[in-house]
Amino acid sequence: MKKGLLFAVLLMFFLSCKENKNEVVKEADTTSEPPHKRELNQPFLWNAANIYFLLTDRFNNGDTLNDISLNRTKETAVLRGFMGGDIQGITQKINDGYFTDLGVNAIWFSPIVEQIHDNVDEGTGSTYGYHGYWTKDWTALDPNFGTRKELEVLVKTAHKNGIRILMDIVLNHTGPVTELDPIWPKEWVRSEPVCDFTDYVSTTSCTLVENLPDIITESDTAVELPDALMAKWKEEGRLSNELDELQVFFDRTKYPRAPRFYIIKWLTDFVNDLGIDGFRVDTAKHVDEKTWKELYHEASYAFNVWKRKHPDEVLDDNPFFMVGEVYGYGISSGREYDFGDKKVDYFDNGFHSLINFELKDDANMDYEAIFSKYNDLLFTELEGKSVVNYLTSHDDNNPFDKERKKPYRAANVLLLAPGASQIYYGDESVRSLNIQGTKGDATLRSFMNWGELDSIGNNKAVLSYWQKLGTFRGHHPAIGAGRHQRLSKNPYVFGRTYADGEFKDKVVVGLDLPKGKKFLWVKGFFGDGTKLYDTFSKTFVTVENGKVFLENDFDIALLELAKN
Repeated sequence: MKKGLLFAVLLMFFLSCKENKNEVVKEADTTSEPPHKRELNQPFLWNAANIYFLLTDRFNNGDTLNDISLNRTKETAVLRGFMGGDIQGITQKINDGYFTDLGVNAIWFSPIVEQIHDNVDEGTGSTYGYHGYWTKDWTALDPNFGTRKELEVLVKTAHKNGIRILMDIVLNHTGPVTELDPIWPKEWVRSEPVCDFTDYVSTTSCTLVENLPDIITESDTAVELPDALMAKWKEEGRLSNELDELQVFFDRTKYPRAPRFYIIKWLTDFVNDLGIDGFRVDTAKHVDEKTWKELYHEASYAFNVWKRKHPDEVLDDNPFFMVGEVYGYGISSGREYDFGDKKVDYFDNGFHSLINFELKDDANMDYEAIFSKYNDLLFTELEGKSVVNYLTSHDDNNPFDKERKKPYRAANVLLLAPGASQIYYGDESVRSLNIQGTKGDATLRSFMNWGELDSIGNNKAVLSYWQKLGTFRGHHPAIGAGRHQRLSKNPYVFGRTYADGEFKDKVVVGLDLPKGKKFLWVKGFFGDGTKLYDTFSKTFVTVENGKVFLENDFDIALLELAKN
């Protein structure tokens, strides 16, 4: 009895120590079943995905031991140094149910491969590669972000929770050149001219900015591996293994040893080894489109190999997914992006979806104008393809509602618009986009405001609202992939319908509803006597004379068929 009591006291002491936020954290517990495991009772559709985009370094610090690595201790400009966020921090929030509570079914995090070791100033102040877009070695993870094992745990934990992983990849350029980070050989990269974006060539065969060497992706000429890279691999004890793997890859594919094919091999290794579900492709329009078709082909091959090797871990039969950042592309452009002298159909070159830069402007239109426009385009010009909508991002200095004064409208527009949705970390928590002392896009990249969710009532209320809409979206593919139908102008009510084989999904949404007693017109969509459930007010209702009656203080209703 005394031994049992002593054990209980020691256990309570241990747990209390783990609660101390100042305690060094090293390992995430993945031995127990996730407490918020998603109900997989409907098909997952990338066309309807609810994607959460975060900067790995700015989201959650799961391992304080990796906050400083590679002697990155120089002073930086405001919000331009590493701040501690890491892979393990993402895993912790998956286990906490944070993403599931938001209805998120895919996570896109900024690149985590090894970054340049030194800092540079591109005109906005001293900066390290905290953002992940300055690659030094595509075959290694940056120690500031975590380890390969931690990435494996992240992917497995996400999959157990019904969440897909989108890996952010950069094939267009290396990181800037510094004293610690020499330029790649001239056979690999060009260092001039700087792009002027006047036509196709001046957008693809050039450097984005000065001192950002551009990979010569259009070349088919075989090149040798950089001496600096091989020396690094040798020092790390993996030179032989890397060379052997490259030999196997080129023997299988018969590709020439041109720069792009080395990088394609290195990127698709993450898919082959870990079961990464998709790529978000950075700077897609700055690379010739055939490269993306080749990347998609190899990523799909790797994904299928992983599925064959891990049949018990396969979520479904969805193919590998690629979404491209063709900067400036809008849904109204349909299938093609216009360079001025040439039009390119990226959807025919490896991409299932493109990021839609148009919604942040469309968000000022009335709801029906937005929803009907997107429905019409997605079921005509973009039939079988889709877009990923966003309102704020890491590098768009003109987002919707930069002052965060319209968080509820932002939720309604983003999470109810046809197409896939991309929540940028902090959209749901009113994280400030105006940080004093910052220059350029750094103001968009502050650390996630976890503390405000506990202490500020407005932030908690906004988060609760986003959770309700996100969960509804996550449970109903009809929202993003279904056909839109306006049912009533005043009050504004619409329906969405999705059907594929035996699976059918129908929902009705009301917006800008009067508070108190109200009705929603559903005639022709749901028949009289149909029992429905309003997930927002948690109320069961029955259709009577083509109407549904509610009485509450909410101006929104999210109706689904009541479960038997």
